[in-house]
Amino acid sequence: MTEPHYHRAFGVYGILHEQNQLLVINKTRGPYINRYDLPGGSLEEGESLTDAMKREFLEETGLQIEIDDGIGTIDFKLPWLWKEYTNLHHIAVYYSVRRIRGELKIPEQFEGQDSLGATWISEQDASIENASPLVLKAFQWLRTNNLGLDSEVYDSWKIVK
Repeated sequence: MTEPHYHRAFGVYGILHEQNQLLVINKTRGPYINRYDLPGGSLEEGESLTDAMKREFLEETGLQIEIDDGIGTIDFKLPWLWKEYTNLHHIAVYYSVRRIRGELKIPEQFEGQDSLGATWISEQDASIENASPLVLKAFQWLRTNNLGLDSEVYDSWKIVK
């Protein structure tokens, strides 16, 4: 058996929770395609973590946010065949956010956009079959106020086509 070859992804993600529901996006690309995912993503050149969080949230949902708190960082490992890689090592920085203005809208589609819009879901609506590990971890944090420390490994991850 060959050793896994990991693609490392790093991003910032916001937890917006209102009336017992979590705001998620409908993912259009990558290892979480056709699943619920958290609004967020990678940083642009020279961009701070918090500026990236605000930009990504607005681009993917139409909502302007304020960041209330930095929750923590957790990483996920899962199989993903992409380019020359066999696996993904996804490092996620979580923030608790609140909306300050705007309405949910279908985001503008441009190179790099991976959201088809946002929706609200309850924890009962989310499962390993329809949600990214980031969403499942967000619900865990909402229940326990704890992200944990150890990497989450999803050895049997399936891409939803």
